[in-house]
Amino acid sequence: MAATIQIAIASSGLSSLAPCFPRIPLLSQSPSPSKPPSLSTSRTRHHHILCSTGLASQTLCLSLPQTLLSLEPLCVSSSLEDIDSLIDGLFYSLRQSVKYNDIELCRAVHGSVLKIEEDIHLRNALIGAYCKLGFVFDAYRVFKGLTCPNGVSYAAMMSGFAKSNCEAEAIELFFGMRSAGIEPDEYGFVAILTACIRVLDLELGWQLHGLIIKTGYLDAVFVANALMGMYGKCGCLDYVLKLFGEMRQRDIASWNTVISSVVKELLYDKAFELFRDMQRINGFRVDHFMVSTMLTACTGSNSSMEGREIHAHATRIGLDGNLSVNNALIVFYTKCGSINDVVTLFERMPVVDIITWTSMITSYMEFGLANLALETLERMPERNSISFNAVLAGLFHNGEGSTALRLFIKMVEKGVELTDSTLTSIVNACGLLMNKKISEQIHGFTIKFGSGENACIEAALLDMCTRCGRMPDAEKMFCRWPADENSSVIETSMLCGYARNGLPDQAVSLFLQSQSEGKMDVDEVSLTSVLGVSGTLGFREIGEQVHCQAFKSGFVSDLGVANSIVSMYSKCCDIDEAIKAFDTMLVHDIVSWNGLIAGHLLQRQGDEALAIWSKMEKAAIKPNALTLVLIISAYRHTSSNLVDRCRSLVRSMKTVYGIEPMSEHYSAFVRVLGHWGLLEEAEETINKMPFEPDSSVWRALLDSCRLQLNATMGKQVVKRILAMEPHDPSTYILVSNLYSASGRWHCSEMVREDMREKGLRKQPSRSWIIQENKVHSFYARDKSHPQMKDIYSGLDILILECMKSGYKPDSSFVLHEVEEYQKKDFLFYHSAKLATTYGLLMTKTGPIRIFKNILLCGDCHTFLKHVSLVTNREIVLRDTSGFHCFSNGQCSCKDYWC
Repeated sequence: MAATIQIAIASSGLSSLAPCFPRIPLLSQSPSPSKPPSLSTSRTRHHHILCSTGLASQTLCLSLPQTLLSLEPLCVSSSLEDIDSLIDGLFYSLRQSVKYNDIELCRAVHGSVLKIEEDIHLRNALIGAYCKLGFVFDAYRVFKGLTCPNGVSYAAMMSGFAKSNCEAEAIELFFGMRSAGIEPDEYGFVAILTACIRVLDLELGWQLHGLIIKTGYLDAVFVANALMGMYGKCGCLDYVLKLFGEMRQRDIASWNTVISSVVKELLYDKAFELFRDMQRINGFRVDHFMVSTMLTACTGSNSSMEGREIHAHATRIGLDGNLSVNNALIVFYTKCGSINDVVTLFERMPVVDIITWTSMITSYMEFGLANLALETLERMPERNSISFNAVLAGLFHNGEGSTALRLFIKMVEKGVELTDSTLTSIVNACGLLMNKKISEQIHGFTIKFGSGENACIEAALLDMCTRCGRMPDAEKMFCRWPADENSSVIETSMLCGYARNGLPDQAVSLFLQSQSEGKMDVDEVSLTSVLGVSGTLGFREIGEQVHCQAFKSGFVSDLGVANSIVSMYSKCCDIDEAIKAFDTMLVHDIVSWNGLIAGHLLQRQGDEALAIWSKMEKAAIKPNALTLVLIISAYRHTSSNLVDRCRSLVRSMKTVYGIEPMSEHYSAFVRVLGHWGLLEEAEETINKMPFEPDSSVWRALLDSCRLQLNATMGKQVVKRILAMEPHDPSTYILVSNLYSASGRWHCSEMVREDMREKGLRKQPSRSWIIQENKVHSFYARDKSHPQMKDIYSGLDILILECMKSGYKPDSSFVLHEVEEYQKKDFLFYHSAKLATTYGLLMTKTGPIRIFKNILLCGDCHTFLKHVSLVTNREIVLRDTSGFHCFSNGQCSCKDYWC
């Protein structure tokens, strides 16, 4: 019965004066007893168990057949003394069957019990033995054969049902006992409360609480513990604490129950307070359950010092070899220690189980050691789906999509059980691969497997579709999402999908609609996503609203949200507000610093970016690879030539910062050299790179050639890029622009014709402007806008006015072979010109803010300088190089923006 109590108290719960409601039970049909397996094999197998025959001086070491033969004559004996001795022997044999987990011996005793007159105590013991051995329906057959079952019979049977996932049968039996006029004792109450704990039947628990008070069993420690366990499992912590406070007597199980209930509700400070009270008031010697619970509290609260103290205490009292304690320690050190702590603990463990191995896999994955996690999986003596799922989830979180896919295929081939967790992990991993074909195969497999209706898997599938460019499929899944399902996760996933697929308009529209309909919860993920979209669009008004929501909901203190706020203001051309947001952050990580530096670079403020870099160095903040890319890029935008300092930084990356220069660093350095006219040094730098330069490095040199109008070197660079990426449309555009810039229009047209013949298309140039909280988009020669007639008329007038002020269309960006009216179409109706005209028509004062998805062309750049002069309006335009601020005929980029 101690085992019954331990299970009943391993939970958490509610209060004392519980309501006692009348209950009309819905009795389920009585379960049919299981058919006992054949004993034919048992007759040939010897069991070396010391069995008593019940005779005063006869104790023999017999095999099972011999034991049965020795018992049978006594069954017909008329001696009362012999019968009593036989019953004592049967009791002993039942205890031995449980001790050695021997169901055959238990069934042999059952056969002998049937041959003697019914003894309620012996048959109750037989019921208990069957239940402890896990043969609950054999126990039920014995119970059904009882002439007059008593409270012990019912308690034993209810306990067996409750612990064998037959809670409904246990509850039915309880009401049957009540109907028979038998009142439960403390063991009966513990048994039925155990069933309540397993099915979380709070209503029945309340009724039992009232009955326990009426029958006077609330003072029984075992019953009060079980009652607290029931309330704890049902999430009624107030009742648990009230019951605990009213207990006249407590044991270690009482403290275990109340502390585990508090930890379950994440009230770690309260758990530490109760733990100190227990040691001060009662002085109990803590057991392994208490140590494991307190380690869970330390893990959840990230209390490294307290966890190490509890570890030391467990060692002092001899629990350092306990399996459950050591498993909890692995989890604790994974969160609050180092991988060395975890490995040292694992190697010292005298006993390990599958939970230990799986925890080691999780630990390796948490520390980014995916290879060691895979090796651990191979070393495991026994593996199950939980172990494989831990590896799959870890591979996903470590960005190892290909490895996860290979492991999943291996699992399918080996017939490993695939759970919903397995499918969720592999779907997420496929999203990392961003491979449309593979995603379609996994999608089909998931549907065939029959898990398509699982909400978590459906959400993962939608996210995978958005990551793999399957937006039409994602939208279909989104539209058929059940209205009664929690839609917050799916709404957030779809919003992120729109953002990552270059559809920020749809993302903002979805966010506004979800907010108005109350479908999306405001959390870190949704706030970060919308802030990112607002920054991409330059939609400051939405960004400010989200900033306010984050502040009101308390998420502004979240590091990821705060970093997104800094980035949003930077991309919306408000570096001052970005700095203010940065300064108000409680803590900063390297992402915070990188975001602030990137914000200054968008404004082409290289000196300010380098000033932040100096602060980081003084504060001994370790940079990452991206930080150094940004700092190298900052030397392009300084007020004076600081190429020598940039060279020194590139050369010292490995020795000073421990970061090996990569293609991104060389590309940034080449652009710096090109910006300051050092094309020969830039080419020499590429030729001396310690590894083969990729196309991004050569593109940086090609951009520099265009900026410095060096067609000779540019032509040589073009050949290299075409050899590396013959099918990349952007390569052809760079080549065509280079020829156009040097006046070689025929060559430019030949490149574009070659591009058309190969079916390659460049990303269409798009410009947009935010007006009256709406995004108005324009493409070159676009006539889809409702006010396009006014826009074109206004643009024609604007062009004439600019020509009067000295604007000359840049023919280097127009094919000279076409007719004059075609030149006008090609040149005058670029998307940036259309967006600017619309902004002038719709506003009378203030700056006009325009955003563009590609680099601004030279003719549009010249045109906008003249527009700012003739209209006396400031024009702020953000392209892929950063912000251009046009004012009084000048641009902040000083005509260097490649």
